[in-house]
Amino acid sequence: MIRMWLEWLIVGLALAAALATRPWRLLASKPATAGAAATASPLLTPLLATMVLLPWLWALPALHAMPLQLQWSGACLVVLMLGWPLAVLVLLAVGAATGLVSPMDGSQCLVATVWQGLVPATLALLLGAVLRRLTGENMFVYILGRGFLGTALCIFTASVLAQWAGSPLPGVGGQLSLVAHWLMAWGDAVVTGMVCAVFVAFKPDWLATWSDRLYLRRKS
Repeated sequence: MIRMWLEWLIVGLALAAALATRPWRLLASKPATAGAAATASPLLTPLLATMVLLPWLWALPALHAMPLQLQWSGACLVVLMLGWPLAVLVLLAVGAATGLVSPMDGSQCLVATVWQGLVPATLALLLGAVLRRLTGENMFVYILGRGFLGTALCIFTASVLAQWAGSPLPGVGGQLSLVAHWLMAWGDAVVTGMVCAVFVAFKPDWLATWSDRLYLRRKS
């Protein structure tokens, strides 16, 4: 019961903070200019992709029967693509959609939303702020620090906090579950880092946290 109240508190605080910034403004169409028609926000593509794919990844523990339940977060990548405020709204929607595509009940969806979504997303936001403060706007720190190493650290920390709060891996002992969480965190980190590097090179508009002007010192 205490754990559930804690999870609802995290949801409420994250939602209130996200709504206060009005993140939906990032999805506004770009106005027409001389010789160019109005265009939709480039963030619509990663947002819709997240809504389609991530519920199925969160539902993995309920969709397969294995001694070790595979868990996938994707929250750090969502933060890099959409920014934290918009990511919070999307992750809450993903949590609701997970209940529709899997046999998970409401409490299980709440656990996934908080510990696989909101907590690692918030840790990724804080880590990004610390890295920018310490190193400035550096492309390699962005990709390696926030994409690879930062994701592993944030996902693992969120998993440890979830276990401490009373959401351990089913059928796995305490010490062994830490090893499992660490290994699964690196699966998230490798994918996030690779996707981040590809987007920086070919689709920077799909990363709300990236700016050519700041990281590449390009004039707009």
